[in-house]
Amino acid sequence: MRSGFIGIVGRPNVGKSTLLNAILGEKIAIVSDKPQTTRNTIRGIYTEDDCQMVFMDTPGIHKPRTKLGEYMTNAAIHTFNDSEAILFITDEKLSAGPGDKYIIDILRESSTPKIAVINKIDGMTPDAYKEIYDEYDGLGIFDYIIGISAKENHNIDALLKELNRFIPEGPFFFPEDMITDHPERFLVSEIIREKMLLYLSDELPHGIAVEIESFKTNGNLVRIGAVIYCEKKSHKGMIIGREGRKLKGIGKSARMDIEALLGAKVFLELWVRVKENWRDSDIMLSNLGYRDE
Repeated sequence: MRSGFIGIVGRPNVGKSTLLNAILGEKIAIVSDKPQTTRNTIRGIYTEDDCQMVFMDTPGIHKPRTKLGEYMTNAAIHTFNDSEAILFITDEKLSAGPGDKYIIDILRESSTPKIAVINKIDGMTPDAYKEIYDEYDGLGIFDYIIGISAKENHNIDALLKELNRFIPEGPFFFPEDMITDHPERFLVSEIIREKMLLYLSDELPHGIAVEIESFKTNGNLVRIGAVIYCEKKSHKGMIIGREGRKLKGIGKSARMDIEALLGAKVFLELWVRVKENWRDSDIMLSNLGYRDE
């Protein structure tokens, strides 16, 4: 038997969570077209025959502007030393912007084996892909480079085969039928946050958080009470919407996904509360689960 941890890193919005979901064949990490969707390290467990890989999907690495941003970046960087290999996900040339350069500088300091994964190749020409490949190959820090499309599930098997050689002998960390170690409360809060990312305008998502206040099971019915925190009174009105329509839409969409996750009927209640500057409050960040491990 063999088992090990694989870190997934990259700048925001390059498809890290989409890749994790594609590997597992199930959705455990929320996705949206907005950057910094992932805030916590999400662990996904892939078990095949005698090999178990625990993938750690990390928040997008960026230069932080708030304590929440600092937590997110530190969570990603901490995975470097805890992994058998690091998957660096990108979708453009290194020279396209400063985001990847910042991460590359950090990766240079790590002795952990590194694989460059060029994502979204379904939208690239062969020449464009070759330019990206050659640029990262020229850095001399990657053990392997591969092109994939996480969205189209292209080349995922080839990536897993390559990762297999980095996994050392050892007992499984988790049961074979387990795909994540996160509790249901966490997954439910993430589903609600994902629906807000889809329903709300661009300026709101970074200033919202979800806390599960109650989670009670009664036969085939699960009653869930959740609080949505925002930073401004004006944001509260935007979340609720005219006659409560936007909040109802968020709740209905979230409830459907939560019922699929739990395999039970769900009664979901949502409240919206204002907590100014919660992203810079150590107490609020700790209460919401953003803690350094």
